[in-house]
Formats: sequence, C-alpha cells, structure tokens
Amino acid sequence: MKLYYAPGACSIGIHYLLETIGRPYERQKLDIKTGENREPWFLDINPKAKVPTLQRDDGAVLTEFPVIAHYVAASAPEAGLLPPDPERALRAAELTDYLVATLHMQGFSRIFRPAKFHEDPAAHNAIQRQGREIVRAGLAVVERQLKPGAVLHDGASFADAALFYVLFWAVDRVKLDVPPACAERYAALKASDAAARVFKAEGIAL
Repeated sequence: MKLYYAPGACSIGIHYLLETIGRPYERQKLDIKTGENREPWFLDINPKAKVPTLQRDDGAVLTEFPVIAHYVAASAPEAGLLPPDPERALRAAELTDYLVATLHMQGFSRIFRPAKFHEDPAAHNAIQRQGREIVRAGLAVVERQLKPGAVLHDGASFADAALFYVLFWAVDRVKLDVPPACAERYAALKASDAAARVFKAEGIAL
C-alpha cells in the first residue's frame, strides 16, 4: 500500500492506522500549501485532489477517509481494528462518519479556513468562533460514544483513525478543552508507539 498524505492534515489518522497494523507500506508527502495536490501527476491518481489517498497493492486507488480507514482495518484482521461484533462495527462506522463530516468539515474547516465560508476578512473571526462551537458540541456527542458503558469505550477500532486526527487538532492545535472520555482516548492514542512514529515522520513536535 502507498499513502499520499500532507503533514498534520486529516491523513495523519490513516498514517496512524497504517503504523498500528504493522504491515509494510510506502508514503508520499504532498505540499498542499504550494498546490502539489493539484498538479497533473497527482490528479491522475486522485482527481479529487485531496488526502488521504491510498493506493492498494493491486494499483487501485481508494479515496475518502471512512472508506480508507475501514479498508486498512480489514486488510489486517489480526490487528483487531475491524470489530467482529456487528453492532460495534456499525458504531465505529457511525462515529467515523460523524467525526469527518461534522467536526472536520463543518467545525475545523471554519476554524482553519474561514475564507472558504466568506471572502470578507472582517467575517472570519465570527466564522472561526462558530467553528469552535460546532467542534465543542460535536465532542459532547462523541463523548457519549466513548464514556464508560458505551459500545466503543473499551478496545480499538478503525474509528480510532478519525479520533486520532480530530482530537489531535482539538487538543494540540486549537487548544480546546475536551470532555474526559475524549481526553482519555486521545492520551492513550498519543502515547502509543504508532503515534510516536507518525509524529516523527510528519515532523510534528508536541
């Protein structure tokens, strides 16, 4: 497998998952700030011009974070990231989609790239505040999925890929206070050897 990624972007979650399963893979860094993701060579690989992009061993390309996370987990069943229990697997997929579609696309997009929502710089502070509120409200929902007694409280799943990057952004980039179960899960993910390798490879100092 080959991962196309940008340091610190959401692709860090797939990077984490690949390090966790322990299978050999390649990685290629893209400089999104200079528009490398829109160069013809990459558009031939992924016309959506975004990361993460995963090229499988057979040459086929996968896009979209939830799909890639599920595929990586399924490719290494011995890693235990694809829950055998149908309910747990459904909840992992549900949580992954919510983290990506709501906290990332609605919340963090406003925080990191307010110009996407309004071209007037005078409106950007208000848009970023709105983004923070979306993230805070979203984390309260996520907390219910991770707290003691919840289906996803104990054990790993492919949802950890999305939890890893969303909580990395919330805790280490935006410096938000996160609910206790979210903080506990991120602390465990961050303390792993896989996370240490990912941060080192992406040049992220915490």
